[in-house]
Amino acid sequence: MSVTEEARAAELKEAQLKAERLFHEVEARGLIRSGITEEQLNEDIYALAAELFGITKYWHKRIVRAGKNTLLPYADNPPDLTLQSDDILFLDFGPVFEDWEADFGRTFVLGNDPWKQKMKRDVESAFADGKQYFKDHSQITSAELFHYAESLAAKYGWEFGAPIAGHLIGQFPHERIADDKVTLYVHPKSNLQMYSLDAEGKRRHWILEIHLVDRAREIGGFFEELLTV
Repeated sequence: MSVTEEARAAELKEAQLKAERLFHEVEARGLIRSGITEEQLNEDIYALAAELFGITKYWHKRIVRAGKNTLLPYADNPPDLTLQSDDILFLDFGPVFEDWEADFGRTFVLGNDPWKQKMKRDVESAFADGKQYFKDHSQITSAELFHYAESLAAKYGWEFGAPIAGHLIGQFPHERIADDKVTLYVHPKSNLQMYSLDAEGKRRHWILEIHLVDRAREIGGFFEELLTV
């Protein structure tokens, strides 16, 4: 049975709301704390997701990055760090809820360091700016949105830290092109119009990722969620 465009959007939004609830519970239950390793926090969140939603399937690797590891993009696999009392960290999880993908990233700060608090605020604001820009430009290409995301990093006084600024998302598994890590991504070399339909004539849904870094202070921030819903 085919799924209407309205139903597809609603399913993706519901998956995201569940991911948001998961992150809320992570904070509410005090899972983010000094003295714990990134790997242990990752496992604790995995267990919580299974407890709350029965989720054990993720469409991409689960990421917990703290301290200087927040400078690194998704593809890296840095050594496991222990969270410190005044740390910054981000989470990037891609749970699958009843065959619908979520991709959710947030930044957290332990302590009151003003630069880390600013990073957290700015990455959230930059995401909102990027989403509004996408809404205002119906002919936008992936490359254009990537370069706008880069400009937002400069606007807020940081550097853009990733080689992409987002990607497709959908019903698991979402549309892919074998061995192509450019076309269906918010990539500086992709000229795909983001509002174009997929090969089946369906609306494409996108994730926007904002990764800001300060290499001198060795801190980074990350924020991602649905761009199109």
